Amino acid sequence: MRFPRLRRGKRNNDLKNGVVNMITFAVCDDEPPMAQELAGHLADYMKENAVVDYSVSSFSHGRALLESGGSFDAIFLDVQMEQPDGMETARLLRQRGDRSLLVFVTVLKECVFDSFQVEAFDYLLKPLDGARFRQTMDRLLHALTRRAAENIVIQRGTGCEVVPLSDLVYCEVLGRKVYLHKTDGAVTGYYGRLEDLERRVDGRLFKCHRSYLVNLDYVRGCQAGQVLLSQGERIPASRLRERELTQALLRRLRERGI
Repeated sequence: MRFPRLRRGKRNNDLKNGVVNMITFAVCDDEPPMAQELAGHLADYMKENAVVDYSVSSFSHGRALLESGGSFDAIFLDVQMEQPDGMETARLLRQRGDRSLLVFVTVLKECVFDSFQVEAFDYLLKPLDGARFRQTMDRLLHALTRRAAENIVIQRGTGCEVVPLSDLVYCEVLGRKVYLHKTDGAVTGYYGRLEDLERRVDGRLFKCHRSYLVNLDYVRGCQAGQVLLSQGERIPASRLRERELTQALLRRLRERGI
């Protein structure tokens, strides 16, 4: 089910700048009234906070959720269902690399400790308490905003790719294309300008040269106009920016507590 577009408001500061453009939720519960109640709570919360576009997909059992192949920002998951039950569904999701924020909704208090094993975001008890649900949603949207800020989305032809900033070693511009060099050795190119990319990333990426951005987390030194990287590579560094690079490195080390 999809709800209509809502105008951005000022109440939820995490989202007022549109950091998260489309939020996708899944509700998995084998009791239709409960699934409808959850969707209603979500709709009320979103309307109250004037949040951006979002969608809610409903599933009547864990198998349907697993077979959907969908990618969701957050999943509200009942524990007591036919096999696979909620906990097993969560384990299977994690095994295949799903990083959705999982919120268990159940009458079983004793399962709360099991939820830690699947890195659950929260644990709500039935019947739902409105105030408790809103607290969970406040935290959930804040977490999604922080997660979105740690990624960039690049357009490639008619599609797009989400790239975690932590995966970037350095970026270079050649002609009309920007090339992203990643930790696994892969290189992704797209049409764009380095200046535009620089505005979209955080302080971990530093412009060491007019044609290069480098991830400070992978810098091991700078000498003779070159940045030394942890992978053994070297990239150019403007001599005029070497001092700024050293200062940026020191700031980054303090931020990381090193």
